[in-house]
Amino acid sequence: MNRIVRKIIVMCACIFISAGIVASSSNAQRTANFDSVTPTEDCLINRILNKSCISQPGITNPQISPNSIPTYNPNLPEKERFISAIMSKLSEIPNQGSFEYILLRQYGAVFINNNSLIKLPPKVLFINSQETKQYQTTLTMGKVNTGNNCYLQKAAADALNKSRTQTNISLKSGNGGGDCTRTFETNLRFWRKYANNNTLEKVRQGKETRILSIVAPPGTSQHLWGLAVDLRVSNSKQREVLNQNGWFQTVEGDIPHWTYLGVSEDNLSQLGFRKKIVGNISYWLTPL
Repeated sequence: MNRIVRKIIVMCACIFISAGIVASSSNAQRTANFDSVTPTEDCLINRILNKSCISQPGITNPQISPNSIPTYNPNLPEKERFISAIMSKLSEIPNQGSFEYILLRQYGAVFINNNSLIKLPPKVLFINSQETKQYQTTLTMGKVNTGNNCYLQKAAADALNKSRTQTNISLKSGNGGGDCTRTFETNLRFWRKYANNNTLEKVRQGKETRILSIVAPPGTSQHLWGLAVDLRVSNSKQREVLNQNGWFQTVEGDIPHWTYLGVSEDNLSQLGFRKKIVGNISYWLTPL
């Protein structure tokens, strides 16, 4: 009799232990699954911020519907919000401290543009004229109504034309080939006017950045992308109208230079941009 009782007790104990193991395994699996669902931004930007995803889940670039504003997590720092907003636009985010990263910090504001009619460059640097032309031939261009042969990507041209119907806004020099979309050769000519190969090497090393507010290195200008224009803007009404139509000043110190971002001013803070007022000019700078 005692032997039977002992067997029953042992069997019950085994059943109890097995049930506990199964429950523990299930809870562990649920915990593991929960831990693996880290915010997308945390994993997307791990390389540029020198962080890592502990769980390393499969990450794909977020799908954003045409003409929508990129979603953002308000709890993230500015830098992380900006990086998460541009990850789907660039084929690769440059390593921090690299020449390409310096260029992204200076000229990368355009990569938050989510207008489906805008074709963004796949990278921040074109190495030669041929590569630049290959990209530019894929663009849908529109003419700015100035009579000065000024062409921009159509959505940008339309926004500028709309601005010009609301207030008087003129090109800086009146030369569309210099004020609007530029060729690689024009970009190079401007660079040689203000700088040289020694300057470029210092920029590559991160030792010289002031020149980037005056002229862009060859193959890096926003003008190559059909998303920048040099304008004569002298009053708050002109700036207000341009801002309302998606045009902003994104290169500190380059007063005539305007960049088409295609979003409202309110969205810029949400996407991580930093507003810096110099004199009476509001610059919207990347947080890199």
